[in-house]
Parts: sequence; structure tokens; C-alpha cells
Amino acid sequence: MADLQSVLIDLDGRHDVHLAELDRYVSIPSVSSEDRGVREAADHIRGRAAAWGLETRLLETGGQPAVLLRGPQVDGAPRVLIYGHYDVQPAGSADDWLFEPFKTTVHGGRIYGRGTADNKGQHLAHLLAIESWIRLHGSAPCNVTLLLDGEEEVGSPNLADLVRRNAGLLACDLVVWSDGPVHESGRATMNFGVRGIVQFELIAQGAAVDLHSGNWGGVGRNPAWELVHLLASMKNDRGLITIDGFTDEVIPLSGAEARALEALPVDDEQLAALSIGLWDEPAERPFYDRLAAHPTLTISRFETGSSGADRAVIPATARAVCDVRLVDAMTADTTFGRIADHVRRHAPNVRCTLRGAMEPSRTDLDSAFVEPIRRALRLVHNEDPYLVPAMGGSLPDYVFTKILGVPSIGVPFANADEANHAPNENIELHRYLAAPKIAAALLSELSKVRVR
Repeated sequence: MADLQSVLIDLDGRHDVHLAELDRYVSIPSVSSEDRGVREAADHIRGRAAAWGLETRLLETGGQPAVLLRGPQVDGAPRVLIYGHYDVQPAGSADDWLFEPFKTTVHGGRIYGRGTADNKGQHLAHLLAIESWIRLHGSAPCNVTLLLDGEEEVGSPNLADLVRRNAGLLACDLVVWSDGPVHESGRATMNFGVRGIVQFELIAQGAAVDLHSGNWGGVGRNPAWELVHLLASMKNDRGLITIDGFTDEVIPLSGAEARALEALPVDDEQLAALSIGLWDEPAERPFYDRLAAHPTLTISRFETGSSGADRAVIPATARAVCDVRLVDAMTADTTFGRIADHVRRHAPNVRCTLRGAMEPSRTDLDSAFVEPIRRALRLVHNEDPYLVPAMGGSLPDYVFTKILGVPSIGVPFANADEANHAPNENIELHRYLAAPKIAAALLSELSKVRVR
């Protein structure tokens, strides 16, 4: 504890340094979707990590590279792999931002800038904690490796292959990731999983061109109706997905997971602000149970015809973009196969195309690493974190739980209104300055776990 206290005191005395480090990192616009500045950001964080005493390596992929950073060896200590991503979303129109997007601006108790929360600021906090440990004590108390993805914002298309090829290099006892927000109430959270996703496109083709609905109505087949009937055959009015075998692999939540979900408070004010007056069926499902325990089928886009104008036509084409959120132990391949089979049976003329996929992931709440992380969060926040068995969204967490075969626990540092992917992305100043202390305490507590 004496070693940890010295690190915590050191971190509290370096706030200006930590803000300057974030500003330098954010100022590199590493937008993977535009192939802009990504390698420059990789070189920057490698250079900073090397100066702080970490071994650095660039891992090439079929796209943008990943950055591997490794701290000094600690014999007999747990091996902790920290995952983050150094690519960011495009800024969009500068007119939508209060301040310059690729520069940090401290205003009103927040740090604004693209990447402050998603995800440069969050994984930088871990690095700043490790830097303090190395400078004061020669090493962190655990064997620490950081894997920084350069393609997370485009779906991490090469991460699974990279992890398979480098499984020995990435061997660990636990993965920790800090991404996304804490609970809406402001309380810290520990996230034990994510839903996966299958995104697919349906296209129905009619005539070669849009047809006048008077001259050809009742003659030309309407592809819009074809899609409407197909989509209606996939989900009934009770909210149940009716694709054969769709939920066969779903593993129900354990008793501990169900109790953890029940303990999460629902933000009624947020629901009211979003005008969510009617909940999706089945109406009896509790709020967080919907986000963690069940797959979904969503129609996210439906369009017809060749023009945006409102014209009385039979459209030549109809197109729908849909996504399914997967829960443990569904797989993307099996799920899409069942969707494609359903389309062939119900609408053989409709083309069904896979657009992207990511597997779900779940870590047990009874992992030996849970209590040490809980102690670290309690030490800094003076309250117990909420336990979230699975987040509603998707992250490439499966590469660790299903390829490396290790537990993976999320410890987010950002505020719930971080505006990630949106204009005016931000992290609250006090959260960013506290994050390295959480990261330092986390390593101290994890070092007490005996794993081999």
C-alpha cells in the first residue's frame, strides 16, 4: 500500500502534465475511416511509451496497424492486457463544435476534443499510471501489456486475425478495457460483456425503372410490399423474433447476473427527454434485461424508388438495412445463416447480404479478478461500482474471451454524456484526472491475485 500511496500522490501532482499529454495526442487526427493521421498517432504514442520505459512494437495488419506496449517483467505477478484504440471518428462539420475538434479545450469542467473520451483519454490514463509506477518503483506491480487498435472505429476488421497470429505475444490472465461511459447516475461500473452484432441488407427488385402507379398499378409487382411482408414474417406483434432457431443458443443470465441487472437504477428523466413513451414488446421485460439478456432485430433503414421526391409510383427497388444484436452464446455465422434461410423460404427473389458482424462476449461475475477491481474503484470513488453483465452495444471483446480464452472486464472512465461519435465529444475534467489513480490502484490490487 505504501508503494500505491506514493503513486497516487505523484499522480495528483502531475495534472498539468497529464492535460498536456492528452492535448498532444488529441491534436493528431487519427481518423481510420479516412486513412488520416493513424500511423502518425501510432508513432506518437509509441514514442511517449518508450520514453516512459515501456517496450514498444508496431503490429501490422491488413489495414491500420496496432500498437503493442509492454512494461517491465514482474516475476510471479498476474499478466494484465489493457485494450484500447487510438483511432477516432471524423469530426464532421467544425460549425457543430463549440471548440476546435482536434485540440483539447478545458471549459465548464470538461475537456473537449475528438478522442478525449473515445478512446485516447481513457487508455492514456492507464499509460500515465504505468509511467508513474515505473518512474517511482521501476515497474508496475503486474506484468502489463497494452494493445491499441487502429481500426476500432471501422469495426476492427483485422483484430481477430491479429490476435490469433499473436496469441503467444498477447498471452495474459485478464484483459481490462476502458471505453464508453460510467453509469448515467455517475457511479463507476464494471462491464462483463457486450452484445454482438450482425448487420445485413435486403434488396427487392421490381421493374427496370419506377412505374407510374396509375398506368401500371395492379400489373407491376411492388418490391416495397415484398419487403414489408418479409420483414413482418421475421418478428410478430408480441415482439418475438420468429426466424426458425433464432434463439436456440441463447444462454440465460445466471442468478448473480440477474441480481446485478436488478440493482441498476433506470434514469426516468433520460427516458422522458428522449420521448420514449412506448417500450418495445414484450412489455413485461425489465429495462436492463432488454439490453443484456435478449437478442434484437432492428430495421434501421427502409427506402424505395430512385428519387427522394414523393411521386405516385411503383418503385423499381426496395431496400432495408437491418441489424441483430447477439447475446451469449449466439454466433454471427449461425445467426446470419438462419436469416438467409428465412429469406429464401419467404421471399426467394429478395437478395440478402451480410454487411458486417461481431461476436458477443461475456465474462463470469465470479471471476477471481472481480473483487480486486472492485476494491480499486472503491478506493478512489469511495463507493461500490455497479456490475453490468453485458452492455447493449458491441465491442470486439470476443477476441479476448473466445480467441485468447481469458476473462475480460471493462472499467470505463468517461461520463455518460461524453458525446462520443458526435460533435463536442468530451470527458469531465475530474474524471480524466482521477482515471490514472483508478488505473494505478487497479494494478496494485490485481497484483495480489495468485494465478499460477
